[in-house]
Amino acid sequence: MVGLIIFLVIVIVILTSLRKSVQNNAMISKALGAARVLSLIGIAVAIVFSAIVQVGPGEVGVQVLFGSVQDGVLHSGLNFVNPLISVEKMDVKTQSYTMSSSKEEGQVKGDDAISTLSSDGLTLKLDVTILYRLSDSDAPQVFRTIGVDYVEKIVRPAIRTALRDVSTEYAATDIYSTKRDDFIKDVSKNLESSFSGRGIVLERVLLRNVELPEKVRTAIDEKIAAEQKAQQMVYVLQKERQEAERKKVEAQGISDYNRIVSQSITDQVLQLKGIEATLELAKSSNSKMVIVNGKNLPLIFGQNGF
Repeated sequence: MVGLIIFLVIVIVILTSLRKSVQNNAMISKALGAARVLSLIGIAVAIVFSAIVQVGPGEVGVQVLFGSVQDGVLHSGLNFVNPLISVEKMDVKTQSYTMSSSKEEGQVKGDDAISTLSSDGLTLKLDVTILYRLSDSDAPQVFRTIGVDYVEKIVRPAIRTALRDVSTEYAATDIYSTKRDDFIKDVSKNLESSFSGRGIVLERVLLRNVELPEKVRTAIDEKIAAEQKAQQMVYVLQKERQEAERKKVEAQGISDYNRIVSQSITDQVLQLKGIEATLELAKSSNSKMVIVNGKNLPLIFGQNGF
């Protein structure tokens, strides 16, 4: 826009000079005058538009005046600025940087996974995604000292260095399974240290995949399978013990019941039951022979025998 204003000023100067040289020709002089007025209007419009800058959501505007980066930033929305200032818009939203062995993922096409060594000398391939953002208040400093390509200059090298430095402190099997979270925490601390003072804020480290040598991976899978089988056996034994305890309690209950019943059956009870049975027989219409033994217990003979 500044270039347009300068161009229109030059046009006005030329038109003014031409108009003075053709003052004897009223028609040409009038046309040049009209062109000069239009140029002045164009300059005014250009100045107005140069003084208004729109910054999109999730962006900040870094102001540059004649090559000097200004400290203040422009926030989202319409901003009024010096018409001579140029504005560089920088993204402050959460961004991700992925380094993966997949050809369809990541900023670099092809196999971009990190190859590194563990503390036990094994070669690992790590797929990671780093979530980060640019600090809006530090955007002018980043633009002044690093530029808009801070991702390639700072973020990518810091990720590679952090992963390789931290992996040498862990065994391959620990990164793969038991100490995965500890490994991520240490990588995060390393990256935060690398980003400190550079206007970049780390949000999260995502360790998406750990690729081990084939023999090591097979050994780990077999170990995990053996541990799961042992846990299953512990469960089975515990279940069997519970079942044995249940049967023991059930048997004790039956024994106690039989003991109580045997103690409760007396001669008086048997006589009472015999009398009750005799009374019931008396109500029957069938012919029967009832013989009462010495204990008043009836012996019943019917048509079909005893």
